[in-house]
Amino acid sequence: MSTRVRSFSKINLGLAIGPSRPDGFHALTTLYQTLAAHDLVTVEAQLLSSGKSSIALTTNDPRVPTDERNTAWKMLDKWLAASTAPVEVHVHIEKRLPVQGGLGAGSANAVAALIGLERELNQQLSGADRLRIAAEVGSDVPLFLIGGAVLGLGRGEEVYPMPDLPETHCVVALPTVGVSTPQAFRDWDTQHAKSLTLEAPSDRLKELSQALSASLCEPHSSGVFSLGEDRPGNPLLALVRTGIENDFEAVVFRQHPSLGDIKRLLVCSDRPEHAAIYAALSGSGSAVFGLYPTEEAAKAAEERLSAHGTASLRTKTLPREAYWGTMIEGSSKV
Repeated sequence: MSTRVRSFSKINLGLAIGPSRPDGFHALTTLYQTLAAHDLVTVEAQLLSSGKSSIALTTNDPRVPTDERNTAWKMLDKWLAASTAPVEVHVHIEKRLPVQGGLGAGSANAVAALIGLERELNQQLSGADRLRIAAEVGSDVPLFLIGGAVLGLGRGEEVYPMPDLPETHCVVALPTVGVSTPQAFRDWDTQHAKSLTLEAPSDRLKELSQALSASLCEPHSSGVFSLGEDRPGNPLLALVRTGIENDFEAVVFRQHPSLGDIKRLLVCSDRPEHAAIYAALSGSGSAVFGLYPTEEAAKAAEERLSAHGTASLRTKTLPREAYWGTMIEGSSKV
């Protein structure tokens, strides 16, 4: 018996970087948004009458580690440590998403493996224990235990569900350039060491948190959203008007100017109806995404990227109900 789980991706709709903390991490405020684009994680597990628990992990991508370095392995190892009986687990990760591209693919794999294991054994940790283990595995792992629009605080691991944004067309540019997240943080610290006090970036975090909450949670008279008068029905515009941006762009685009060029390709078009609602670097990159009002506009963005020689994928944002409703692709269990 086995369980096949869609391991969805994410983008960051705005990301503010705060001061370095005593534990070496930086304080962050971000709005995560899950996407329909996904890997596939297949889990097979069985309880043993004796012996020790074991994990076997395979993948179709040689760049993905198949030992304790893998986030899915780490997640399962922590789950098994809390189990009262030994378990034999086999996991196969079919990679469809870029590795280390800023889309949270590895973190999503960890949650997909957890969901698959619990379904296989018909056992489930409490929500609090799930989130605790996820936070121990990685900063952006917990968001995949919520799905949809998710506010991330702390180092990104403190997660809170936000009112969902509507399903929106999304194009993700997949540059060949690699971006080191630790180096991006070091560059940020160097760039702001003289110009900002510790209090200034803390204020930035507070401001972004308040802007996100206000734009997404202010009720409209109809009970939906306060959207303004020009484009009713799309709360993304209220969010964009807050001036959201990704702080990593200030250092990553300087180090890799080609990524800034790609963002401009996503944003701009000779036809106004093909322009992006919003575009940004996802996480520290290297993926850059654009959100579009229509499928036609998204296809036009794909064509601009193709003419530029940049690979891309076209997908949609994934609201919370659809996230959980479509996660299990297929299972031999009834």
